[in-house]
Amino acid sequence: MQKTLISNDPRETTALATRLKESLQNGDVILLTGEIGAGKSHFARSLIQAAMDNIEEVPSPTFTLVQTYDTTIGSIWHADLYRLNDQSDIFELGLIDAFGNEIVLIEWPDRLGHLEPQDALTVEITILEKNKRKITFSTTSSEWRGRLEKTFKR
Repeated sequence: MQKTLISNDPRETTALATRLKESLQNGDVILLTGEIGAGKSHFARSLIQAAMDNIEEVPSPTFTLVQTYDTTIGSIWHADLYRLNDQSDIFELGLIDAFGNEIVLIEWPDRLGHLEPQDALTVEITILEKNKRKITFSTTSSEWRGRLEKTFKR
């Protein structure tokens, strides 16, 4: 299943992330793909902030690799694997344990290789113009398919 939407500016991207937040549950893995500067961190930050009682700063985990947040919908893990040197580091970060239990957002998921969860939702962000983005949600999971149809039918 694939759903493609156009975001004309960062506010619209924030609105899409906020809508997606409404359908999340523990065990969900979101794979954020796109070139550098496409807006992966912005999308993740917007989703995390939408799930917080009190909005706080949500830094990109570029250097820490993983940040965790306690939110109104459960624990959200935000991972940026761009700087990951070895797949064995994924185990050290605790990501495998988080899959299936926590909500996990992963930037640069190609670093996961064969460890990528099969039932994940992929959010691909493509730069169209300076602020305009094509955002494609795709999954092979029937559960995600139903949730996406409900979330984005409006």
